[in-house]
Amino acid sequence: MKQYMKLFATLLILGVLANADGISEKRERIHSVRKVVDSVGKLENKEVSMTDTIKSMFSDGKVSGQVRTIYAGYRQKKVGVDDTYATAIGGILKYELAELKGFNAGVAFYTSHDISFATGSGVNQNNELSSTSGKYTDMSEAYLNYKHKNLNIRVGRQSLDTPLADSDDIRMIQNSFNAYILSYNYEGFDFIGGHLNSWQGVDAGLESGWQDIGSHGANFGGISYNDGLELGVWYYNITGELNAVYLEFGGNYEINNDVQIHAMTQYLNEKELDKSGFGADIYGAMFELVVNDIGFNIAYNRANKKAGLESFSGFGGGTLYTSMDTMIINDITKDREANALVSGISYTFDDFNLLYAYGDFQGKADSLNVKEHIVEQDMGFEYNFNDRFLASAIYVVSQDKENSVKTSNDWDRFQVMLNYNF
Repeated sequence: MKQYMKLFATLLILGVLANADGISEKRERIHSVRKVVDSVGKLENKEVSMTDTIKSMFSDGKVSGQVRTIYAGYRQKKVGVDDTYATAIGGILKYELAELKGFNAGVAFYTSHDISFATGSGVNQNNELSSTSGKYTDMSEAYLNYKHKNLNIRVGRQSLDTPLADSDDIRMIQNSFNAYILSYNYEGFDFIGGHLNSWQGVDAGLESGWQDIGSHGANFGGISYNDGLELGVWYYNITGELNAVYLEFGGNYEINNDVQIHAMTQYLNEKELDKSGFGADIYGAMFELVVNDIGFNIAYNRANKKAGLESFSGFGGGTLYTSMDTMIINDITKDREANALVSGISYTFDDFNLLYAYGDFQGKADSLNVKEHIVEQDMGFEYNFNDRFLASAIYVVSQDKENSVKTSNDWDRFQVMLNYNF
């Protein structure tokens, strides 16, 4: 434990150094393997044009979207558990009005359909792409937006990326939220707050569409800064479930044009409401060294034991630095202390990006003396043909190191994605 505390203190010092004058420009780095996977095919928002007539709001409106195809399959190691696979095609079609006196609106349809001849049937179908019915279509975004100088208000169904509520675009259907959001930018600081009513997407489950959040929604607020120095202070009240505080601090420091350091620390505190079973104290740190086109990184999270309680990863993939393609520390925190250590290497060459990450997740004995020890390895590849079209693949190996026989945590996963944004 002493070595981890030394690592945490070192990273905190490096985060302070990131505010030095050596930073010549904003260099935003991604904090976890899961966020790397999330960012691969993400649809960028197009700039909204301004107009002076209602008619022009429609004629100057913009259409955007993406076409995506994914093959994803699991090869199970446990006896009696079926392998699953599916191939789906779908994407996003979005239309956004031009802005008139600060007002505009947008609507987007998300859709995914299994390709039958390339998808397993019955128990062999992988239902995380298009649901067990093999199809999913929804008006996942439908919002009214008002902008005045640095103030922005958005009401309705919308994409959102905050520490405990995010789009998590890792399969076919990303998360979106029915929400009221107010944001304001002041001298590099971003202030955001709002209320979440419901959500849909891969993490909400594709079987039932929109799902309620909390007993009466969730209220949240946050302050963030990201310009060399990175700072985040967030509060969430998920009614009937928990109150959460999330703190983050660190930054980037450029030693020279070829060498960059990225260091971050984080803390997540969750307090149980109404005997929901959720509660946690999680500490974390990460360090990344980038030399030319090669990145070396290491991340650590520790969850303290809360008797009978488990941590909540949020409405999405969560914000912890050790989150991988599939495994996150929240999976092993119930009624036990848990630790996660993830290290990796990335390489960028022209339009190619390569990633390898190794994660070790250990849970100490709970009240029933049950331990957990899961290792995940992620091997990723990405090729950008141009600004719009890319291909990516990821191979994931999960191993249960605690048990001598194969369990539900022993499997391989392979995914290939072709993505075209327009």
